[in-house]
Amino acid sequence: MYPTSAQADVFDPTMKKIALIGCTGSIGRQVCEVVRSHKTEFCFSALVAGSDRAGLDALKEEFRPKAAYLAAEIPSHSALFADCDVAFIASGGFAGLKYTLAAIENGKTVALANKESLVCGGELVMRAAKESGADIVPVDSEHSALFQCLGMRRDAPYKKLILTASGGPFLHLGDGELKRVTAADALRHPTWKMGAKITIDSATLLNKGYEVIEAKWLYGADFSQIQAVVHPESIVHSIVLFEDGAMLAQLGYPDMKLPIQLALTYPARLPCCHEVDLAEIGTLHFERLPEERFPCFGLAVAAGKEGGTAPTVLNGAAETAVHAFLQGRISFLKIAETIEEVLSRIPAERADGYGTLSRADARAREEARRLIDE
Repeated sequence: MYPTSAQADVFDPTMKKIALIGCTGSIGRQVCEVVRSHKTEFCFSALVAGSDRAGLDALKEEFRPKAAYLAAEIPSHSALFADCDVAFIASGGFAGLKYTLAAIENGKTVALANKESLVCGGELVMRAAKESGADIVPVDSEHSALFQCLGMRRDAPYKKLILTASGGPFLHLGDGELKRVTAADALRHPTWKMGAKITIDSATLLNKGYEVIEAKWLYGADFSQIQAVVHPESIVHSIVLFEDGAMLAQLGYPDMKLPIQLALTYPARLPCCHEVDLAEIGTLHFERLPEERFPCFGLAVAAGKEGGTAPTVLNGAAETAVHAFLQGRISFLKIAETIEEVLSRIPAERADGYGTLSRADARAREEARRLIDE
């Protein structure tokens, strides 16, 4: 859908222009909250929603972007980023990769909240960014924390990157209890309010495995330099260990508006969230991540180490399995079993282009559906 002249008239060229992909999802709605809070700083040049036409129409009426589309109606991905300062990729799933690549190829600063862009297409994304000179600013709370601890530089030296995980709602359940958990149980995250897919991925710890892969690409890290630990309070969002033994951590209450806003304003900081009261919190806890009870984490790291199309196969199988779990068609433990079986059936290939990744994604989903329907 193209803009009206009235929309174009209210477009202020002095403000930072944002093309927001995934405007009606969990992250997208919070991006809109940030823009509402700083109306003199930001405006939207383009809004894209998946299938929520009513939600898109409401945002279009409120923010008057130059263009607004449903994903299926976009005439050209590149056209979305012709007149923006920041491409905010907040769409979920493998579909986000195409937007990320288009924004990077147009040389735009990319505020990246779509994990799958780096999980599935890290090699393509980083190569394209190097060629175009596009900047990638992480929006994940953990990677934003690392970014801040590294002085807002992705090329700063470090010894180790330590990702924190809440552990999700099932951290201390045994295998027998995990067999009986439902989607409703899994969606009750103890500290974060997120979309359904990422909430389930947090419950299986697959999400933390994804973040390990993201860290490899964002910070040029070897897998031996990346560690994940459980931190139930979700106050410390990640830690950087330096060569001299010093550690820097970023702390804050679990609120995605902080990393969202920082991705739009850095290196400047504007008022956002209320400050942490350490005396009120009292004690912060850290413990080993229980990989043996949450195999999705290990499957993700193994796929990341294998490289090529393996992470794409992992993700395609995971998206399909999580969808089936949310529908009540498979058990919680069946998510990991499905992913593992699909990975064993589809050998990794060289990730030599978007087409190769797209075919691997489609094949993984088809194989996962076949396993689920058996």
